Amino acid sequence: MGETPLPWRPPRSCDVYWAEFGHCKSLHHRFHHYYTYGTSPVCLQWKNDYEACREWERNRSPHAKESLQMSERNRVSEQKNLTTFWEMRQKPPADWHLPLDEDKIKDS
Repeated sequence: MGETPLPWRPPRSCDVYWAEFGHCKSLHHRFHHYYTYGTSPVCLQWKNDYEACREWERNRSPHAKESLQMSERNRVSEQKNLTTFWEMRQKPPADWHLPLDEDKIKDS
């Protein structure tokens, strides 16, 4: 006997979208984002996702479902495109065991 598939649910609860929107609009986050990236954060997508989530809960709207799926795909895609600052090593440097030349560092 086959199991009945679970109905689709938004990837996050609607409250999470609202909390993310609130965090994004907070003074602390706005200051940090501006300091880090030189621009103000764009928070509208979190609000749109919250509204789509509520629409899904009320009416099971196919448009709301598609909107949430697209938004989450975009977030995952953006995360994959972030580059790391540090380059990962495959092995330690050849001279890793030698003492540091601290005098050289101070003169620089």
